[in-house]
Amino acid sequence: MRALAAALAATLALGVSRPGLAEPMDPALERLVLDPACRDELGRFADSDPAGLEAGPGKRAWCAEDNAAFKKLVSQLGFALAPTAMHSARTTGFGGIDVTLEAAYTKISNDERYWKLGTQGERDPSTDRPASSNDNPSGILSLYSVRLRKGFGFGFEVAGSVGFLTKTSILSGGADMRFSLLEGFRTGLPGYVPDLAAGGGVRTITGTPELQLTVASFDIQISKPIPIQGFSVLTPWIGLQQLWIFGNSGNIDLTPATDAQAYCGYAGPNVPGNPDPNKNYFDGQPVCTNPSPGAARDFNNTVVFDDVTLERKRLLLGVGYRWEMIKAGVQLITDLSSPASAQSDSEDEQDLEGEARQWALVLELGAAF
Repeated sequence: MRALAAALAATLALGVSRPGLAEPMDPALERLVLDPACRDELGRFADSDPAGLEAGPGKRAWCAEDNAAFKKLVSQLGFALAPTAMHSARTTGFGGIDVTLEAAYTKISNDERYWKLGTQGERDPSTDRPASSNDNPSGILSLYSVRLRKGFGFGFEVAGSVGFLTKTSILSGGADMRFSLLEGFRTGLPGYVPDLAAGGGVRTITGTPELQLTVASFDIQISKPIPIQGFSVLTPWIGLQQLWIFGNSGNIDLTPATDAQAYCGYAGPNVPGNPDPNKNYFDGQPVCTNPSPGAARDFNNTVVFDDVTLERKRLLLGVGYRWEMIKAGVQLITDLSSPASAQSDSEDEQDLEGEARQWALVLELGAAF
C-alpha cells in the first residue's frame, strides 16, 4: 500500500502546472481564423480588407473565428476527456471501496490544421516568444487520473475522479453513478447469467481560460467473473457508451499582439461629455484619436466561438484481474461510427464530415477493500 500511496502522490504532483507558462498542447484558439491574411504569424492585426470574407470583400476588415475548426478540436478533446467506464458490470458491493490509478491514451488527428494551429506549441528558446503554430502536435493525448469507487449495496455505486492531461495545463474532474441490474448470481442456472449494469458520468475541465469543456456519458455493460484457483478472478466485459460533448470558448482575442486601445488612440466611449467628432449621435462606441478610417477595427477581433454540442457513440472492450486486494485492468475504447454520422444535427454532421474515428487504450492499477 505504500507503493500505491507514493504513486498517487506522484500523480497529483505531476498535475500541478508550471505557473504562467503555456504547455505545448494547451488551446491556442486565437489562431483559428477563417482568413489568415487578417493577422500575421505573431498575432498582430493586418489592417486591410482580406479577400474571401464571409460578408464579402470590403464589407468587413477584421478577423472572423473558424467555428468548424473549433468544433473539430472540441470533438477530439471531448473523446479523450470523457468518462472511461473502466469497470465491469459488477459493483464493489455493500461497503466496498476501490482506489485506482488510471491512464488513458487517446489517438488524435494530429496532422490536421486545427491541431497545429489550435494548440500552443513550443516557445522559441532564443526569443521566448510563443510559437506561430504547433508544427509537431502529440499524436496521443495522455490522461492520468485517480479514481475512488464506493458501493452502497443493492447494486448502487458512485465514483469520483480527478486527473490531468499531460503537455497541457488542463485538470479534469467528475463523478460517475451506476446501478447493477443483475449481479452476484453464482450457483445454479442463474450462475450462467452475466452481470448487467447501466450508468453514467460527467467530466469537466479547468486550467485554461480559453476553453470550457464538459462531457456527459451513459453506458450499458455486461460482464462475467471467472474465478481462477479460488484466490483470483478474471473478469472480461463489453459495453456501449453514448457521449454528449459541450464546448464553449472564453473571450478570444484573435490578434493578441495588437493592443486595440493603443491602435485606435482610445479616448473613451462615445457618450455625452465625450462626443465622437465624426458622429452626431451617441452610441457608446470607442472614440479614436487615430485619424485612420480603420482605427477601431481591432476591437472587433475579440470574439466568442459558437457553442458546441456534439455526440459520440463508443464501444468498450475490457478485462480486469484481481488477486486478493490488488487489481489491474485494460480496456479498449473505439468509435462505433464515424464522428459525423454520430451527430443528430445536420450542421454538425456536415462540419465533422471526413473526421477520423478515434480510439483509446485505458490501463488501471489499484486496490479493492
